[in-house]
Amino acid sequence: MTRISDLFNQRKNNILNVYCTAGYPELNSTIKVMKALQDNGADMIELGMPYSDPLADGPVIQASGSKALANGMTIMKLFDQLKDFRKEIQLPVLLMGYMNPVLQFGFEKFCEAAKSVGIDGLILPDLPMFEYESEYGAIIKKNGLDFVFLVTPETSVERIKKLDALSSGFLYAVSSSSTTGKDKNMSDQSGYFKKLKDMQLKNPVLVGFGIKDRQTFQEACRYANGAIIGTAYIKALENNGDIEKQTKNFLATIL
Repeated sequence: MTRISDLFNQRKNNILNVYCTAGYPELNSTIKVMKALQDNGADMIELGMPYSDPLADGPVIQASGSKALANGMTIMKLFDQLKDFRKEIQLPVLLMGYMNPVLQFGFEKFCEAAKSVGIDGLILPDLPMFEYESEYGAIIKKNGLDFVFLVTPETSVERIKKLDALSSGFLYAVSSSSTTGKDKNMSDQSGYFKKLKDMQLKNPVLVGFGIKDRQTFQEACRYANGAIIGTAYIKALENNGDIEKQTKNFLATIL
């Protein structure tokens, strides 16, 4: 059992996973932000590893990544920041990022480091299913990490079933085929969400992209086990104010 599966066993619904960018707004903000999320109602943390060419990210998260890189954030620096984070953070934590910097760091070395500091899972949107099955999945599993695949409204039923079978922890349902941060009408995607719900998938489902307030969070939770918020939270941190206060005020608008 992992922290992620424990969470879904204890709480089936209304799970809130919040994305934050490591090293943003300041290089040493990472643990402060995670602690503020834990203390103010988040159920899970998706910690973004900044990268210069983040394909799935919209302008707000891209800008936070650029700021974090300018602050000096690297994967090595991140693992250094995380070495004692389990003394303070009990929530499940996933690392989200892209394959290029992970491969530069060394894939097996990366998974070993993630395991050693207490990371629970990975989201790597540009890791193809075939390469996961043939090469990288065994390394991820050997290190006891969950791996989360993404599905979209265009993903075929056959492929959804395959991705669900390969995923562990949860399945990430992208609300529409666009980057993060675009305004979405969740009710427009009700057919897609209902299809996922009716498939009786192995994994819980969290909806991401376009979740920004209480209304969109509750709408997503009608069809899934919870939702992922990223862009709206990054915006809440933009002014370099009191991280605890900004996080508390923001999450009060969601929960």
